[in-house]
Amino acid sequence: MYHVMLQGIDKKELFLSDVDYIKFIEHIRKAKEKSNCYLYGYCLMKNHVHILLQEDNEKVGDIVRRIAVGYAQYYNYRYGRAGHLFQNRFISEPIEGEKYFLTVLRHLHRNPVEAGLVKSVSDYRWSSYREYMSSAKAEVIDRDFALKLLLGRSGFVNFMNERNSSDDVCLEYSYKKRYTDDEVRDIITSNIDIEKLGKVGKEERNNMLREIKEMVQVSNRQLSRVLGIGRGILDKINSK
Repeated sequence: MYHVMLQGIDKKELFLSDVDYIKFIEHIRKAKEKSNCYLYGYCLMKNHVHILLQEDNEKVGDIVRRIAVGYAQYYNYRYGRAGHLFQNRFISEPIEGEKYFLTVLRHLHRNPVEAGLVKSVSDYRWSSYREYMSSAKAEVIDRDFALKLLLGRSGFVNFMNERNSSDDVCLEYSYKKRYTDDEVRDIITSNIDIEKLGKVGKEERNNMLREIKEMVQVSNRQLSRVLGIGRGILDKINSK
């Protein structure tokens, strides 16, 4: 069993329209059928993809190659480009034990929340979360294993809506995106009421700022502009 991550070459966006996301999921489904692998979860972000799968007839490299090659051919044809779409070889880590399996599955589904794209895992369209919650027959994922471990859908919902602890280390997309001030402001205000920053006590304000810094991970200079807070205050929080 593996947690796999595919990244766009040179931080390139892999999905430019809803149709692209749908096509990628279709290639996951086709690869699953041909390889007879087990697919436990996926999450499609703008420039990287997480997949949680288990080998059967084919090795993980062959499974991922089916997905990547098929989607790259579609993408290049649709957008009139040539060459590689994905960054080098995929990255993967083995899943050892049920506890880490659940940790990775939660990490995968919470990616859009932690990135500030949505407020709840249920709001994101391009992950396997909604298929876990559907009463219809699963089309892509094998959900029985995880649902059994979490004692059904209610346990699944509760677990997926908890944040992974700081001790949980999973594969993650390792780059810092440059955001405009407006983009930073939109990400922050979709999760936090920044109007409270000037109305609460120092300790609560600093806790809010720490949460904001973790959320957007931009420079203190940019945060100072966006929030209207002195850079010296942000520097002190950063040093703790």
